Amino acid sequence: MANKILIIRFSSIGDIVLITPVIRCLKLQLDAEVHFLTKKSFEKILAANPHVDRVWSIEKNVSEVITELKAVRYDCVIDLHNNLRSWQVTQALGVKTYRFDKLNWQKWLMVNFKINHLPNTHIVDRYLATVKDLGVVNDGKGLDYFIPKEDEIDVAQLMKEKFNGILSASLTEIPTPYFAFVIGAAHATKRLPPDKIIEICNGLNLPVLLLGGKEDSAMGDLITSKSTHYVFNFCGKLNLNQSAWVVKQAHKVITHDTGLMHIAAAFHKQIISIWGNTIPEFGMNAYTDKVEVFEVVNLNCRPCSKIGYQKCPKGHFDCMNKQDSEAIILSANS
Repeated sequence: MANKILIIRFSSIGDIVLITPVIRCLKLQLDAEVHFLTKKSFEKILAANPHVDRVWSIEKNVSEVITELKAVRYDCVIDLHNNLRSWQVTQALGVKTYRFDKLNWQKWLMVNFKINHLPNTHIVDRYLATVKDLGVVNDGKGLDYFIPKEDEIDVAQLMKEKFNGILSASLTEIPTPYFAFVIGAAHATKRLPPDKIIEICNGLNLPVLLLGGKEDSAMGDLITSKSTHYVFNFCGKLNLNQSAWVVKQAHKVITHDTGLMHIAAAFHKQIISIWGNTIPEFGMNAYTDKVEVFEVVNLNCRPCSKIGYQKCPKGHFDCMNKQDSEAIILSANS
């Protein structure tokens, strides 16, 4: 029996959330002591997770923690990142390792030649398959996301503060349900252009709370300035857990292929998922049956990357410019 287990996944938000069923099943089915190694910038994702006994983190190099990890004397390692740094850890610890298959050649074929040898299997189930030899099975409970009490914010009060001095409307005149619209994403080719977002926001029948990082703040300001609807820009104003709380309280979540989409799935929200240069067939769609996917199909250039670019390699950006805004609005308002 593996009593002490180290899981390795250095990044990113979405992947770590997608690993939470593995964490939970290892903890509850094996009664194991579960540790998790990630980058320091992502450790807060797991800080409140009751199924994680300890979170280890690094800034850049695994040498920062190797000595301490050796002292724990793990029974096995679950390497769900499978890169050079994770190999360095497993080699140093010298214990039984279960390593995730990233399907790199299948993704390469799909990106470069549009030859699809990808399995019709969600990445969550592939992560769980990595630990099947330990006797772990999918408990069917989906994803987890735990928000610390201090990050449970008063969303209505934030909306009120945002509108003071901007419009001659009181909070009582603003409908209390709202859409959370995640306008951010790690790569530009995963994000709708601002004019598309403005068009969608202006067609929605509830207030809209824009979510993203500091890098999305200027775009959020542009969208709010051009909107004729109640649109609140919280990009860069909230930490990740506070943004997750906004998602949890939302009526529906409109989102790109990004970490908050997976957090929304953990809360069993109704999700409108908009895809650009990447494709759900990579196995990273929202892990829920409460999702409607919007993508421009039959583009011979898509997918152009397994991750994304900072601009469209072809220059036309058809995978987002040709998104059906009216269909997205209709789905959200229904």
